[in-house]
Amino acid sequence: MTAAEKPILLDVNGLTVSFATDRGMVKAVRDVSFSVREGEILSIVGESGSGKSVTLLSLLGLHDRKTTRVDGMVAFRGRGILDLNPSELRRIRGREIGLISQDPMTALNPVYTIGWQIAEQIRAHEAISARAAKKRAVELLGEVGLSNPQEAVDRYPHQLSGGMRQRAVIAMALSCNPALLVADEPTTALDVTVQAQVLDLLLRLRKDFGSAIILITHDMGVVSEVADRVAVMYAGRIVERGETEAMFKSPLHPYSWGLMGSIPPLTGPRLARLKSIPGMPPTPDRIGEGCGFAPRCAFARPACLERPPLRMIGTQAALCILEEPERSALRRTVLSPEEFA
Repeated sequence: MTAAEKPILLDVNGLTVSFATDRGMVKAVRDVSFSVREGEILSIVGESGSGKSVTLLSLLGLHDRKTTRVDGMVAFRGRGILDLNPSELRRIRGREIGLISQDPMTALNPVYTIGWQIAEQIRAHEAISARAAKKRAVELLGEVGLSNPQEAVDRYPHQLSGGMRQRAVIAMALSCNPALLVADEPTTALDVTVQAQVLDLLLRLRKDFGSAIILITHDMGVVSEVADRVAVMYAGRIVERGETEAMFKSPLHPYSWGLMGSIPPLTGPRLARLKSIPGMPPTPDRIGEGCGFAPRCAFARPACLERPPLRMIGTQAALCILEEPERSALRRTVLSPEEFA
């Protein structure tokens, strides 16, 4: 069975997330749609503030329901989960959907050892003894790269370095072999050797258990190595999506060009200075209905003030007014042929 023939595990349609502010409800995520099939790795990329983490936390129900409004449809294995009550969502989270939080210090309880917290999650979802759960916690800590897991299992979060805490969070997310793993910057604060171990562990989880993975990262090198499909997010919208090979060969959106142009080239002469995208991402209250990237785009025009159309080429899609052959000509002014050929 090819990847395209596998059943859809997670289906998100028209997800919109709004926060209550002094000026009323402000949309932080706007009409986001994507799907993840069984065993697939989808990477969501974009600058900080693009709405990546808010999107995933909201679809998992990890938001303040008093100050946040979530609209749209989210189905996991064909079952809508946005309207589930907290207890029903807890039965899905941890067991069927694992989360690697971006900030390990807030993800771990400071008054319990990391071993207790990992074992507690295992026992919450499986019929297993406390001793067996602790043994499994030791094994997981070893698998994510802790050098002395037998000792680390009895340590409190404040007794670990930032990288060790991150690995403990990863071990907790993997504890029940979830069908879907949501990894929010899983290699943050880890050195390159441990990063490779963690990525190998994620790939092994997919191979052994058929788990799908949503990977949020800023590392385009990681994306090119492990992702099957890529979604580029900016100003609360997915501005481009497609298969990884096609995206890296010929990105469609000017924002994608800027992201790829800021990466050091693997071949050719060393650049004295990397390219950068001018300006800063907008805050949610300053995003209009038009293209959110227009204020920073060198190719913006009056038509960008309106909501951009969806352009499709093969498996790729982008929210942009540019069409061929103008798009290819403009892309060459940002990326050299060697960078996207």
